[in-house]
Amino acid sequence: MKVVLDHLTKRFPSRDKNGSDVIAVNDFDFEIPDGKLIGLLGPSGCGKSTTLNLICGLEAPSDGKIWFGEDDVTNLPPEHRGVGMVFQNYALYPHLTVRKNIMFPLQNLKGADKLSKEEMEARVMKAAKLVQIDKLLDRKPSEMSGGQQQRVAIARALVKTPRVLLLDEPLSNLDARLRLQTREEISRIQKETGVTTIFVTHDQEEAMSISDMIVVMKDGILQQIGKPQDVYDDPANLFVAKFLGTPPINVFEGFVENGWVMIGDEKILEVGEVEDKPVWVGIRPEGFVLDENGPLTCELERVEVMGRDTSVVARHEKLAGETIRAIIPAENKVDTSKNTVNFRVKSFKVHLFDRESEERIYFGDK
Repeated sequence: MKVVLDHLTKRFPSRDKNGSDVIAVNDFDFEIPDGKLIGLLGPSGCGKSTTLNLICGLEAPSDGKIWFGEDDVTNLPPEHRGVGMVFQNYALYPHLTVRKNIMFPLQNLKGADKLSKEEMEARVMKAAKLVQIDKLLDRKPSEMSGGQQQRVAIARALVKTPRVLLLDEPLSNLDARLRLQTREEISRIQKETGVTTIFVTHDQEEAMSISDMIVVMKDGILQQIGKPQDVYDDPANLFVAKFLGTPPINVFEGFVENGWVMIGDEKILEVGEVEDKPVWVGIRPEGFVLDENGPLTCELERVEVMGRDTSVVARHEKLAGETIRAIIPAENKVDTSKNTVNFRVKSFKVHLFDRESEERIYFGDK
């Protein structure tokens, strides 16, 4: 099911009598393709959960429209939209078994949609097998792990065969190992069912690992949409560049002068016909190349060996942050007897941003 958000805006009245309205979602305008898994990504308070609540009908938009396929569902109640919702805190009924928790939405169907007991049992078993908890149907939620409870919540959302599946921070209550396992399960389930899925998270690694597309938000405003790797490789602005990536991008105060990117008094990269001006220079951790004759001289702090890679931690007076973290192949040996380390940089891992607007400045073939 294709989902279209048509100039969607949500304002909340200010609690201060003289204050202005709080705009949680600001002119959101994009199309979610049928059968895709979309990661809605951004920091806390950026409006991603509000966007999800607008799609499912728990909140009414101040402006704009919501379309499911050719149907305008803007004013349709949640129960008639055909959505399945999975919350962060599972929201299971503690006194009911897993079987009855999953069956609960089916018991509320009325009229032509009403199902027989046999049909409900068949649907419950199908959903339970899909999330691999079919052998746990007689347990209570308290007898299950966090990951198993989250699977019950997903099965309950899927049992109605929804047109759209909405997941609001579904992994944040799980430990690291369970998060990894459960996100792989969500990806598998989505591919098996083919249901259009919107996955809200503040964890960029989660979003990038399982999403067909990611939507990056800040302060209720859509910043960039694209395939995860495309957005990582080609960020539209400094916020997107800094938000995506682990370790994060290294950002330096720099300037362009006579076709060269300068950091301090060192010529880092030739960029051709770019206007002379102050810039932010973003260098991805994997964009550094160890070179004793390299143009970028940094103060060496320590070296962390991580198996196949080595992380070089360094400092620079023009760095907009605490430390530089450069990821280099493990076979490259750093001379730790020296106080400094030199790098050259890979041009396709360097991004320039306007110092004031923080918008991207393209150079070369870009």
